[in-house]
Amino acid sequence: MSEQLLDPPVDPLVLVAELSSSFASTGDVEATLQAAVERITGYVGAEGGALFLLEDDDTALVCRACTGPVRITGLRLGAAQGIVGRCCQTDSLQHVRDVREDPSWEPGVDAETGFTTRSILCAPLRVQDRRLGAIELVNKQSGDGLFSQADARLLAALASSAALALHNARIAAELVERERMARDLELAAEIQRSMLPAARPAPFPIVAANLPARGVSGDFYDWLDLRDGPESRIPFCVGDVSGKGINAALLMVKTASLFRCIAREETRPGVILDRLNAELLETATRGMFVTLAVGCLLPDESGVLQRVRIALAGHPPALLGQAGKPLAAFESGGPPLGIAPVSKAFPEATLSLDGGALYLFTDGVTDSRTAGGGMLGLEGLREVVEACAGLSLRERLEELLARATACGVAQDDVTWLIVESSTSGPCPAPLLTHRFPARPEELRELRHRVAEACTRAGCGEGCTQDVVLAVDEACQNVIRHAYRGQEGEMVLDLTRDGDQLVVYLRDFAERIDPERIRPRELDEVRPGGLGTHFIQELMDEHEFLVPESGAGNLLRMKKRICA
Repeated sequence: MSEQLLDPPVDPLVLVAELSSSFASTGDVEATLQAAVERITGYVGAEGGALFLLEDDDTALVCRACTGPVRITGLRLGAAQGIVGRCCQTDSLQHVRDVREDPSWEPGVDAETGFTTRSILCAPLRVQDRRLGAIELVNKQSGDGLFSQADARLLAALASSAALALHNARIAAELVERERMARDLELAAEIQRSMLPAARPAPFPIVAANLPARGVSGDFYDWLDLRDGPESRIPFCVGDVSGKGINAALLMVKTASLFRCIAREETRPGVILDRLNAELLETATRGMFVTLAVGCLLPDESGVLQRVRIALAGHPPALLGQAGKPLAAFESGGPPLGIAPVSKAFPEATLSLDGGALYLFTDGVTDSRTAGGGMLGLEGLREVVEACAGLSLRERLEELLARATACGVAQDDVTWLIVESSTSGPCPAPLLTHRFPARPEELRELRHRVAEACTRAGCGEGCTQDVVLAVDEACQNVIRHAYRGQEGEMVLDLTRDGDQLVVYLRDFAERIDPERIRPRELDEVRPGGLGTHFIQELMDEHEFLVPESGAGNLLRMKKRICA
C-alpha cells in the first residue's frame, strides 16, 4: 500500500481526534475497535492489523478486531505469548524487521492460513498504570516492505490515543450498565413494595414493616383477611430469601405470590409450607432458599381473634408475649424451603395469645448492632420486646424498628410482624378492601364497589351517594395533586364501626402537610378541585393520619349510616 492509500491524506493529529470521537460517539465498543484497526492499518500502510485485549484477569490476550487477508478475531494467546505478548509484558513498542530472526515469533497462524508474515510493528495499549492490550501491524506494503522508525512513532501515538479512547469508552459503558442495573433494581424494589399489604387501620390485629438494607429486599411479609369466608381466619407469613439482588427479588415475589394462592384454600400452616416447598423445588435457583414463618390467626369460641396456629421453616423463633408471663419462644422444626423434599410434615403449634401478642421477625433484627458494637441476638431482642410491651400496637412496631437501626444503618434487611390479641370482642371484617392504580379510569370500578359496600352496610341511597362522591373526590385529589399524574397506587378500606362507616384512603406519594390544605370555595366546581371543602360537606368527619410504616398519606373519613 502506498501513501496514496490514505483516504483522504490527513494529519496524524486529525486521525487521533477522529479515533477519540468515534469511541465517544458510539456505545458499540467492538464495532469501534474494528473501525480503529482498519483506519490505523490503512494509515500506516500495513497489509494487516489486529487489536488484542488482555482478558481473564490479564492472563490471556484475545484478538477483538482485525483487518487484512487473514481473519483472526477471537484468537486467544497467553498474556506473554508471541511478539504481541512481549509487547504487553514489557510495555514497549516492538519493531521486528524480520520475524524469522525473532525468538518470540510463533509461525502457527501462518502455517494454518498460508499467510506469510515478514515484519511486525506492535505498540502497547496502556492508560497510566493499566495495561489494556496491544495493536499489531504486519508487512509494510510500500517500499522495501519494512516498517520505518517514522511508522513506529506514528503507531505509538495512535495506540496511545486508542488506549485512552478505549478506556473512556469502557468507563462510559460501565456507567450506562450501572444506570441500567439501578433502574432494574428500582423496578424490582417497586414490584416488591407493591406485593406488601397496605397497613390496615385499627382495630386490625396485625402490623408489619420492612426496612431494606439496600434498594431490593430479600425479606417480605403478607396477610390475607379471610374472616368473611366459611372458615374465618387471617393467614399471615414472614419470609427471608437467601442472597441479594434480582434473583432474590424474583424468588421473594414468587414465594409471596404462592403463599397468597395456597393460603386461600389451605388452613394448616404446616401444609402450606409443604406445598410451598414442593413448588419452589421445581424452579428455585440452585443454592437459593427461603426461611418462612406461616401462621393463621383464628377466633376462639367467643369469636375473639386470639388463637394462632403456626409453623416455621428454618426461620428464627417466634416470640409469644402474654400479660404477666416471660416471653416464650416457638422454635423452628422444619428446614428452609427450596433445598430438599421433606420426609415428614412441618410441625405446627397452636398458641393462645390470651390478651398478648406474637412477634415474628427476620434475622436482620437479631443481627443488628448494639451500642457496644456486638450483635443484639435473641436474648437482647427479648429485652427490647419486653421494654416495648406497654406501648400501643403501632407505637410498638415503630419502636422496634427504631431500635434495629439505632446504631447505624442495618447490615441486613429488617422485618417485623406483630399479631395482637383482640380484647374488645370480634374484630369486624372490612366491607371493602381495594388496591388500585392511581389513574382516573380506575375510579369507575371503585365507585361501583363503594356503592355496593355501603348498601351492604345498610346505607340508604342518599348516604351511599355522599360516600361515593367523597371517595371519588379524595381519589381525584390524590391523582392530581399527590401523584401529579405520575404512576402510583392507592388502597381503600371501608369498615363499619357501630352506626358509622369508616373509610381509609392510603396513597404512597410524597408526604403532605395537612396544615397547608385549605378548603376551596363551593363555586369552584371542577373535578378534583373542591378538595377538603367538598369532603367536609359530604362526610361527618375527615382527618389525615400518619401511616404506620412507609411513605405516603392516610385519609380517614367517617359517615353516620342512615337509611
